Amino acid sequence: MRKPIVTVAAAALALAGPAAAQTDAPEAAKPTIVLVHGAFAESSSWNGVIGMLRADGYPVIAAAVPLRTLKGDAAYVASLVASLPGPVVLVGHSYGGEVISVAAAKRPNVRALVFVAGVAPDVGESAASLGAQFPTGTLGAALAPPVPLQGGGADLYILQARYWKQFAADVPEVEAIRMAATQRPVSDTALGEPAEVQSWHTLPSWFVWGELDRNIPAKLHAFMAKRAHAREAIEVPGASHVVMISHPDIVARMIERAASGD
Repeated sequence: MRKPIVTVAAAALALAGPAAAQTDAPEAAKPTIVLVHGAFAESSSWNGVIGMLRADGYPVIAAAVPLRTLKGDAAYVASLVASLPGPVVLVGHSYGGEVISVAAAKRPNVRALVFVAGVAPDVGESAASLGAQFPTGTLGAALAPPVPLQGGGADLYILQARYWKQFAADVPEVEAIRMAATQRPVSDTALGEPAEVQSWHTLPSWFVWGELDRNIPAKLHAFMAKRAHAREAIEVPGASHVVMISHPDIVARMIERAASGD
């Protein structure tokens, strides 16, 4: 039964771990959780969630995504999924949500999709075009001047001075300063590339996002969750775009529910 959109305040989970061949016997019975970061973040953004998932016996991989093109990023994640021997739950943050939904196509071992403040465009849509339909986000004004790339296109960064309030307002400032310095840029090509396939049409999906997300407005998250007929959709009061850092318990619990099919 699908659950309605609700507001929550607690949960617990854990993850961690190497790749397929490193999955040990006790964990093999549980799906492998593959965590996919998005733009302006990196794999360590999942650390709190990983600890909780791992403590509950889930094998976990936090993939390092190139953030170059949607097709290429999705192919990278799909190759990782194909190397895993058992069922997989794909979890995507921000732009990583689009990546997991494309990557899951033709991967029969993917059991579920979890969008953590994640974008879920339909076929023919892009992260950029969806954002244009809900123009209340403030990301554009917080971006640094684009960094031109050889061969065309440009890398996008959030201005370090704007990063805390824009991206991670509910984490301590000192942590946000480190995150700003280590942020992974995304190419404008990736954000503007239309999706050719989307697996949320056929796979069960779960959505969680922050009420005060300034990158992807809460109304857009709610729209995407409703359109995908999400099994569960949670808006976390007062949370920013990095809800997996500020509320790892809520995110971990949702991932576990997705892994068990609840």
